[in-house]
Amino acid sequence: MAQPHRTEDEFVVNSIIGEGAEFTGEFRLSGLIRIDGIFKGLIVTDGKVLVGKSGVVDTDIRAKVVVAGGEVRGNIYATERVTLLSSCRLTGDIVTPRLIIEEGVVFQGSCTINPRT
Repeated sequence: MAQPHRTEDEFVVNSIIGEGAEFTGEFRLSGLIRIDGIFKGLIVTDGKVLVGKSGVVDTDIRAKVVVAGGEVRGNIYATERVTLLSSCRLTGDIVTPRLIIEEGVVFQGSCTINPRT
């Protein structure tokens, strides 16, 4: 059965990796995951990934929307949008139809703006 179309505001926080917590592995979910701790592995969601200011991720991220404020080492594939907040440090590539980068971001990698991501 097809999932109903969700707006960004309808993403429910399904999972939180809190500050001081560490997780290694593959994380697949429907909805939103917030990472304020350390994550190593793979994240796949049809929703949103939020990396908080204290978050450190060593992973590839596949999501609809990614908002990063912490440290990301890996590639980001977003079908709707990527937002890099001023506190973000990203080492990796981005493929997305829309990219927003605040002043102060440290980004080492390449970006492909692809409307068919």
